[in-house]
Amino acid sequence: MTTGDPDGLLAEQLLRLTRRMHRIQKHHLAQSDLGITPAQSRLLRTLAHVGSPPRMADLAELLEVVPRAVTTLVDGLEASGRVRRVPDPANRRVIRIEVTDEGREALRTLHEARRSAAKEILAPLTDEQRETLGGLLDTLFDGKPLPESHHGRHGGHGERSPA
Repeated sequence: MTTGDPDGLLAEQLLRLTRRMHRIQKHHLAQSDLGITPAQSRLLRTLAHVGSPPRMADLAELLEVVPRAVTTLVDGLEASGRVRRVPDPANRRVIRIEVTDEGREALRTLHEARRSAAKEILAPLTDEQRETLGGLLDTLFDGKPLPESHHGRHGGHGERSPA
């Protein structure tokens, strides 16, 4: 990549960083012997962030995958006791997916693996550099600049804390 294409270089750096983060997280997960795929991990995290248990079609939309893929993921997670299918109280023909206690425990392990990977990657940075990086990532995530008064770091899941 030439220096004549700074956006292309940044895109490549972001991709490399993402791959490194996934590799390190996968290594930490392997040590935990959780036995969960990255796609199952993503589904569990999605379930944890929605208000009420979603329908399979809702999950497919949130994950941007075909409904059949969600069925396969839910089947695997249900077999391991991490999620369960429950009837919708308002319409018993509708099935919703909820996280079980085992699923919440798996989420804690996944979260710890993600934190460990981030800690490893961010180790060379000072606190000030970490705060700057966090602000820059927020800006990229939200697609709008941070207000000048926003200098503090936010919660652990990429959301900004209230100003």
